[in-house]
Amino acid sequence: MSTAEPIPAAGPEGAAGLLDALNGTDSNGTEALNATARFVATPQGTALAYGSLVLMALFPIFFGALRSVTCSKAKELGENDFDSGFRNSADMPETITSRDAARFPIIASCTLFGLYLFFKVFSQEYINLLLSMYFFVLGVLALSHTMSPVVARMVPASFPNKQYQLLFTQGSGESKEEIVNYEFDSKNLVCLVVSSVVGVWYVLKKHWIANNLFGLAFALNGVELLHLNNVSTGCILLGGLFVYDVFWVFGTNVMVTVAKSFEAPIKLVFPQDLLERGLGASNFAMLGLGDIVIPGIFIALLLRFDVSLKKNSRTYFYSSFLAYIFGLGLTIFVMHTFKHAQPALLYLVPACVGFPVVVALVKGELTEMFRYEETPEEGADKEESSEPEKKDQ
Repeated sequence: MSTAEPIPAAGPEGAAGLLDALNGTDSNGTEALNATARFVATPQGTALAYGSLVLMALFPIFFGALRSVTCSKAKELGENDFDSGFRNSADMPETITSRDAARFPIIASCTLFGLYLFFKVFSQEYINLLLSMYFFVLGVLALSHTMSPVVARMVPASFPNKQYQLLFTQGSGESKEEIVNYEFDSKNLVCLVVSSVVGVWYVLKKHWIANNLFGLAFALNGVELLHLNNVSTGCILLGGLFVYDVFWVFGTNVMVTVAKSFEAPIKLVFPQDLLERGLGASNFAMLGLGDIVIPGIFIALLLRFDVSLKKNSRTYFYSSFLAYIFGLGLTIFVMHTFKHAQPALLYLVPACVGFPVVVALVKGELTEMFRYEETPEEGADKEESSEPEKKDQ
């Protein structure tokens, strides 16, 4: 999962816009800087870019949260495919505990600073080449998993859907150990082929559309498969990353530098000069995937809490979803007004946590919300395995 990133200002008069030009200079650096400085985003182009970023951020949160409910039910039932077609342990949700949440900002900070040092010491070209291959594999798998339920519904029933298994073991006899056990079918192969085409397009061209396809897949998978075990854990995680985001954006230039040097689909981008230059546009506004996934997994938790109440209402989900829209809009407004990169979590965390808490206070369900805790996977499995034993006895 990527760390939280800001939305840098993309106008030529902004500090981030100037940094873009300076980072892109070579032997013709003066010409590159002048070319960037001559472009001034129109109000229509700016509105289109920011509006598109907001819509792209909402898509993985909304649908990822819905899929997390199905995923959670499948986990309780001990199923591994939850309508996705994939039956592998990697597709099962990972539960984030309070200890994980407390350690995450520290781990994220070390990772971010490590990347910053790497870009300072080693050649940026070779680092990004290695990262491109790494994210090519991850992106193909993530996009395949995202597409799988849609493809499964579109493919006609007459389609010959054969089952396959990729098994790689170590040792023999009783000491044999599974290293890779990957099961898939013909529909999954269709998804893998389409995803691979997108992956090749991204590796060869680094086109912003291919980047966004992978980025949306990463974000949706993150919201779907990363589960907070309770609301308190969510508050710890969001609170820690709130401090992390503010420090690394306002306290140093590390976050902005890494975000601009890191050529990987860890951010969503949209050109402000699309209306003038078409698909070849190059003056981008961007939003880090961390600013989508981190609030998104909290919003998904609240949706699962709504489902657990069995009141046929989605009060907490909709209130937190609207809070996210408000917080992201406020981020863009402040960034555009002051022409400076903003830590999006500075605005998103208070909104996404505060709005549902206020709603819970009004409805008198605050204690119930903080007591809600998802059933651990292992506990569910143990309960299921013990029932047949009792029946046999």
